Amino acid sequence: MPSFDIVSRVDLQEVDNALNQARKEIVQRYDFKGTNTQIEWDAKGEMVVTSKDEYRVKAAVEVVQGKLARRGVPLKALDYGPLESSPSGRARQVIRVQQGIDADKAREIVKVVKGLGLKVQAQVLEAQVRISGKKRDDLQAVIARLRGEDLGIPLQFVNYRD
Repeated sequence: MPSFDIVSRVDLQEVDNALNQARKEIVQRYDFKGTNTQIEWDAKGEMVVTSKDEYRVKAAVEVVQGKLARRGVPLKALDYGPLESSPSGRARQVIRVQQGIDADKAREIVKVVKGLGLKVQAQVLEAQVRISGKKRDDLQAVIARLRGEDLGIPLQFVNYRD
């Protein structure tokens, strides 16, 4: 029986490369001189942008978004925290890179698939959703529908088996 998996993955090496490029650009740009703007990245998938004021943090986030987009990292995978100001005048923002499909999004994907009325089964497996059916055309219709749907996370269709 043909099947495929729906996943939401981000290449963390590409994120790291994009952040390195953003750091280099921020160091060279005139509007960031003397602002002590920093972009920190940890292995958990969180980046922290800190700067002199909120305006500079927003500008640094725009630089990061541009570099991520150029490297092929989907911006839908970013979860932006609130822009925080400290009494000392510094501002920071935490941005998380989402990996995998959470339970609520998985249920939403299953609901969309069942709403198509095709003879396919959807199964939630940890951080992915497996779709299986007897006809390859039905599976391709599911892929086409999910590509057109805006679920708020980037989706990849992998592990296609015939």
